[in-house]
Amino acid sequence: MSQKNVRNFCIIAHIDHGKSTLSDRLLELTHTVEQRNMKAQLLDQMDLERERGITIKLQPVRMDYELNGEKYVLNLIDTPGHVDFGYEVSRSLAAVEGAVLLVDATKGVQAQTLSNLYLAIEQGLEIIPVVNKVDLPNADAPKVKKEIIHVLGCKEEDIFEVSGKTGQGVDKLLEEIVKTVPYPQGDADKPLRALIFDSKYDTYKGVVAYVRVLDGSVKRDDEVAMMAGMADSDVVEVGYFKPDMQKVDRLTAGDIGYLATGFKSVEYCRVGDTITLAGYRDKVESLPGYKKVTPMVYASFYPIEGDDYNFMRDALDKLKLNDAAFEFEPESSQALGRGFRCGFLGMLHLEIIQSRLEREFEISPTITTPSVVYEVEVKSQAERIKIYSATEMPDASVIDKIYEPYAKLDIISPAAYLGSIMEVMRNTRAQYLNTEYIDSERIILSFDCPLTDVITNLHDDLKSASSGYASMNYEIKDYRPNDLVKMDILVAGEKFDAFSRIVPREKANSEGKSIVEKLKNSIPKQNFLIALQAAIGGKVIARESIQAFRKDVTSGLYGGDITRKRKLLEKQ
Repeated sequence: MSQKNVRNFCIIAHIDHGKSTLSDRLLELTHTVEQRNMKAQLLDQMDLERERGITIKLQPVRMDYELNGEKYVLNLIDTPGHVDFGYEVSRSLAAVEGAVLLVDATKGVQAQTLSNLYLAIEQGLEIIPVVNKVDLPNADAPKVKKEIIHVLGCKEEDIFEVSGKTGQGVDKLLEEIVKTVPYPQGDADKPLRALIFDSKYDTYKGVVAYVRVLDGSVKRDDEVAMMAGMADSDVVEVGYFKPDMQKVDRLTAGDIGYLATGFKSVEYCRVGDTITLAGYRDKVESLPGYKKVTPMVYASFYPIEGDDYNFMRDALDKLKLNDAAFEFEPESSQALGRGFRCGFLGMLHLEIIQSRLEREFEISPTITTPSVVYEVEVKSQAERIKIYSATEMPDASVIDKIYEPYAKLDIISPAAYLGSIMEVMRNTRAQYLNTEYIDSERIILSFDCPLTDVITNLHDDLKSASSGYASMNYEIKDYRPNDLVKMDILVAGEKFDAFSRIVPREKANSEGKSIVEKLKNSIPKQNFLIALQAAIGGKVIARESIQAFRKDVTSGLYGGDITRKRKLLEKQ
């Protein structure tokens, strides 16, 4: 099929605005999947995705479509909506020419709608605005259209009304995709250049790279080279997603498909890398936008039984095969024994890894409080050193400055909740930037906020303060110096590393007080008094005592006057 009849597009939206349901209707209308094999959220392959109703792994699919007697190929990529997977979304957008911007008619524009829209505009994509869920009784399409016009600056007649559930308006949307999304520009005669927008591990084929071919072509048994991964391999198989993998002879410029490499680890085949033919590494230019994804949040996983250590290591190894952004390394703690320090893109990523450990391997680990990576400037060294947990912190006397990661935080909410949201933000160390009105009822609030404050409880606090209407989105900006200190917890005069944490100096007293109070309620009484202390260096800033058991000296008494009991108690 000629390149002019190919359309590559993706669907972008906030979580739960109906991306996967709209994809189902597109698959039905184009007869890509037989009716008997159809099920809801067909492109969400993992059980975890179906249960939680979120897309975790993006999923491409190729559809055949006929319009006015002419045949077209439509390549759709169903992307995740969550902020943790922003880099994957940006690479998927680089693989297509158009994007369907989906907004829920009952909720309106939300935080990740905006962040994904900005990513699409940066990539220069043709954007088709769509209001979804118009069949619901509480849908307010005219109001949502006004919000989209404010954000995108399009005309009202350009916005489509569809219902992913009933299929209303989806046929018109398909026609619009064919008409407005530009066909791929690529040269099939040039050397191969293909963008990896996702990869996964297959037991039989090795690492399977999901690719968009920009120039040239690739077939089975070609020797390919990864430009950034610096590894070469023979191609085991190439094919399309229909939505299951379907073998073909070759992929050419403009195609989206897969390429089985035979690699044994996702490390060599990272998202955003460029694939070319072996021998052409120095002759072709790699595609822009590649970056190595670095974890932002760290937490330690410890097996409950010490004997499960090796089993847990094998389980984490298997999870890492499919997820190049997940990192782990062994560590040990005085209180919890041997475990692993794991790096994640964000809190949702942590929850997913934890759920997969519990489901696929039946391991329920003990998880320490998540923390971020700090950078410390030491007096004797020129370079800053990275600190992953409070136990690695050097002595306060040699520290010049401590830097912590900052994020730009956008909160979208009905204007009625402005006061309560500002109250929540006052309890963090966020710096207010500005307020923008989307319409008379909805606002965008922007802040610069330390990442620690974002990942702890901010999402839940915002949902509580706004009756569930506010949504937030953040992106990491830079590292900034702050007045931070290491706080140690002492139990009966002995320091416990597992409880140590890095806190802002102005909050140290209240943090220390709340930790020792929690410990007082959870540590059992002993026959002697136990002192619980929070300390910074040698200075104790908070203390609680767990009282000792008292011996009941009056138990042997029977009868007689109360003064006898009192006499014994005083003597004691």
